[in-house]
Amino acid sequence: MASSEMDRVATQADKTGSLARARVLRSMRWGDVVFESLTRTAAISVLLLLGGIIISLFIGAWPAIKTYGFDFLTTQRWAPSLKPQPILGALGPIYGTLVSSLLAMVIAVPVGLGISIFLTELCPHALRRPISIAIELLAGIPSIIYGMWGFFVLGPFLADHFQPAVIDFFADVPVLNVIFAGPASNLSLFNAALILAIMVLPFITAISRDVFATVPTVLKEAAYGAGCTTWEVVWNVVIPYTRVGVIGGVMLGLGRALGETMAVAFVIGNAFKIKASLFAPATTISAAIASEFAESDGLHQSSLILLGLLLFVLTFMVLTAARIMLMRLERNQGK
Repeated sequence: MASSEMDRVATQADKTGSLARARVLRSMRWGDVVFESLTRTAAISVLLLLGGIIISLFIGAWPAIKTYGFDFLTTQRWAPSLKPQPILGALGPIYGTLVSSLLAMVIAVPVGLGISIFLTELCPHALRRPISIAIELLAGIPSIIYGMWGFFVLGPFLADHFQPAVIDFFADVPVLNVIFAGPASNLSLFNAALILAIMVLPFITAISRDVFATVPTVLKEAAYGAGCTTWEVVWNVVIPYTRVGVIGGVMLGLGRALGETMAVAFVIGNAFKIKASLFAPATTISAAIASEFAESDGLHQSSLILLGLLLFVLTFMVLTAARIMLMRLERNQGK
């Protein structure tokens, strides 16, 4: 009897334990289901938000698309007050956006990579943290502060000292005397590009510094042990090992430069006419929208929305090209 009673108690205990484990497993399963549902909802909401933005831009831009068609991309004139129908073209803003962004990257990428290499390979330990903090502070400055500084300080300095010297220096050099033609101006495409270069510099520097720090020390020590100089280690070991991350940082900076608004609007001059000189006033897509949208209506407003749609498409194309380039680099590294 005692043995049967013990078996019954043991069986009951096993059933109780099994039920408890089942309840725990069910609660864990429901937790997984809830977690999966929340993450899926978040991912789908991003796609819905992106699709909603594209649809709303397209609807707002449709009157301009229907009126101007492809000529909107090839027309330089911007006359919103012309009667009976305004003449509006995006060629000037597109030109200013592309040239200012590319010129900003030409300035910012070598400087940013140089700072990153200095911080990871050459900088004394006592200076690394202060310089890194200064770079992070640059990234935190609002764009309107950059614009005000460019308008009141950088623009007059460039117009009074830098631009006249450059104009005189290239006055007798073919092609360059057109690219750097006068007169000097406080508001110019070059000023906007320089402001953009300063603004994207912290992003390029911070990302490059972080990816340079991931290079295994053993690789660099092996190169130094083989007799390589610091330049050879950086060029043959550090940069090839981290080129995917470096390109990603550069493309992130380019995306920031393409869409920057307030800082550029302060210093570029908002001139829709295309001129060959970098010292002439110009405009960008974002600056044109910011400066005219509040006073726009009808076809004028629709054209500004179409400019926004073009900027969206342009940024998407740049980021897609960057992603394709990174995929090819990763595939080549795998081979």
